[in-house]
Amino acid sequence: MKNAYPHLLSPVKLGALDLPNRVLMAPLTRARTEANHIPTDLMAEHYAQRASSGLLIAEATMAMEGCSAFYAEPGIYSAEQIAGWKKVTDAVHVKGGRIFLQIWHGGRACHPYFNGGKQPVAPSEIAITNDEIHTPEGKKAYTVPRALTLEEIPGIIEGFKQAAINAKLAGFDGVEVHGANGYLLDQFLRDGSNKRTDSYGGSIENRARLLLEVLEGVCGVWGNDRVGLRISPVNSFNSMEDSDPAALTAWLSSKLNDFNLAYLHIMRSDFFGIQKTDILSAAIQNYQGNLISNMGYDAAEAEAAIARGELVAVAFGVPYIANPDLPERFAAGAELNQANPDTFYTPGPEGYTDYPYMNA
Repeated sequence: MKNAYPHLLSPVKLGALDLPNRVLMAPLTRARTEANHIPTDLMAEHYAQRASSGLLIAEATMAMEGCSAFYAEPGIYSAEQIAGWKKVTDAVHVKGGRIFLQIWHGGRACHPYFNGGKQPVAPSEIAITNDEIHTPEGKKAYTVPRALTLEEIPGIIEGFKQAAINAKLAGFDGVEVHGANGYLLDQFLRDGSNKRTDSYGGSIENRARLLLEVLEGVCGVWGNDRVGLRISPVNSFNSMEDSDPAALTAWLSSKLNDFNLAYLHIMRSDFFGIQKTDILSAAIQNYQGNLISNMGYDAAEAEAAIARGELVAVAFGVPYIANPDLPERFAAGAELNQANPDTFYTPGPEGYTDYPYMNA
């Protein structure tokens, strides 16, 4: 049978990694850890099932203690967490896969309930208002964060750098810095959440300063060719907005050329379909490295974008939840399993490791 997606399913070199295909697994928070944010054997099984992906990008993982924004997300700051993740990377590598860790700080999306009563930190004292946080005691309102002082910012950078070191100890093939979805680095990037008047606020260059300093620190650990970055300039999740997301994307995409990263991973649209600004074109026009996009792609659109030379790969989110063998299904032209949203964040194997393979 003729391959309907010869570009999508072709090999590609992404930084230091040789990938067998361009079907990447997007980072997906699934809240399956055990006490103290330690990755589990179940998580190892989940990722190993999906090892035929060109690259697995593991879920948002706390770079440092005290920045939890979910009930059971993983961390990478303790020896026990590193050991838990080592089981995951070993399981993926046994299956011939490659896996990056997404390192992350929740910023104002953190909640005192999950962090020993500690007030969250952010660029400015502006709370999330368009949603509530889910806790075992039900939904709770987000709290007003405390603005980080200039003296505290080096500690944030050092926390990301230590997370990168720990990810290497855990056996990952590289890391993705989480600069998206209304979490700390994104909060600094966008002017709707960053109202600072010091060197980390105001101009795009100032708002991007923390992100770029984090990238410098992380690249110092891994080498630039094993570091990726994810951004979401138009996603309104977590009460996020920016007055000119296209200009932000263009400036940042151009500046990132200095870093020669493994890739830039851009979320092209809004979770809620609210903002319509075309930021992907700004990235395509200004970024000279490996550009990856995600949100709403099917195989045909991904194939076309890669064939046109706009993207080098596409990251799939929800399709990877329900289809552990997604590249094989694309190659065979097979029907996809449909994901069950009711089990996205529930504990246990249901909706996590029990989706059938194509040949099951």
